[in-house]
Amino acid sequence: MDMRTRVNTALKQAMKEKAVARLSTLRLINAAIKDREIAARGDGEEAAVGDSEVLEILGKMTKQRKESARAYEEGGRLDLAEREREEITIIEEFLPRQLSQGEVEKAVLEAVAETGANSIRDMGKVMGALKSRYTGRMDFGKVGPQVKEQLCAGGGC
Repeated sequence: MDMRTRVNTALKQAMKEKAVARLSTLRLINAAIKDREIAARGDGEEAAVGDSEVLEILGKMTKQRKESARAYEEGGRLDLAEREREEITIIEEFLPRQLSQGEVEKAVLEAVAETGANSIRDMGKVMGALKSRYTGRMDFGKVGPQVKEQLCAGGGC
């Protein structure tokens, strides 16, 4: 079952169960997917959004909510921070299991070897290889410094 179908099935189930918070979050996910389709249509591309794009959208939504929760906590709005965390939990149901730190390190080493990267200039190649294989399974904001460190360790800095 593709990601879009999974989201729509969960949306229908939330409607039946009258789960208001869950329904709201699932509608936000659906709206984000439709926005991406509309943007693609405007660029003259194929309008269908694939699973990898949905994973990317969900990853961004999770990251945004984590930042919002942190900001709400700093502002003393714990009720809003909790709501953001609830949305994160719902969104993460559709994301694949996140890689452990050891798995991320192994993936970085494999991507560096696979692309033949030997300097910091090859960082884009390595990140592209990782994104094609692990979208939604690792935080690329945290992986970037690891890739850079690996490339610099090889004397490429």
